[in-house]
Amino acid sequence: MSQQTEHEDIKKKILSTGIRVGTEVKTKFMIPYITQASPEGLYLFDLDITLNRIETAGRFIKKFDIKKVIVYSGRTYANTPIEKFCELTGARKMLGRFMPGTLTNPLLPYYSEPQLIIVSDPQVDAQAVTEATNAGVPVIGIANTDNITSELDLVIPANNRGRKSLATVYWLLAHEILQDSKEMKYEIDDFETKTAELEEEL
Repeated sequence: MSQQTEHEDIKKKILSTGIRVGTEVKTKFMIPYITQASPEGLYLFDLDITLNRIETAGRFIKKFDIKKVIVYSGRTYANTPIEKFCELTGARKMLGRFMPGTLTNPLLPYYSEPQLIIVSDPQVDAQAVTEATNAGVPVIGIANTDNITSELDLVIPANNRGRKSLATVYWLLAHEILQDSKEMKYEIDDFETKTAELEEEL
């Protein structure tokens, strides 16, 4: 299968996941990734750009020691996607509240020195992004049409609010890192945080 054919097959597979559906707001940072607005008034991402950015992110991540890559999110919908991604790749998950000083205060018991951090929403995960920036740690972020991305080193333009969309982004990212490895044993549905899991937290 050619790379172009695989690219088109993946596009067809993920089109219904909502990965390209943004919000009613667009920031100047996200304009380059937006192709049009839907009849409902929601801005839509250029899917080819999103896929290219995920490929770029995959290559970038592989430059680092994966055990020193932290994948963080304060968004509950991202829990399962991150857990599956870290299980497959060996990256470190960090979920829930981001404790102040995690990346900047060596005196704290939970202090960490990652080589790279990945966040699911630069707005929700602002504390992690700011600390990483202050510590000189590069940041990859999944950003929606209304996000401000000035502190991100690499932007993955995608819907970061939907369960299926977040599952798709992390599945694609894991797929890119593992390539044709037999370790890629999950489908997109396996990466999705299920409603029952969310209810258990309430």
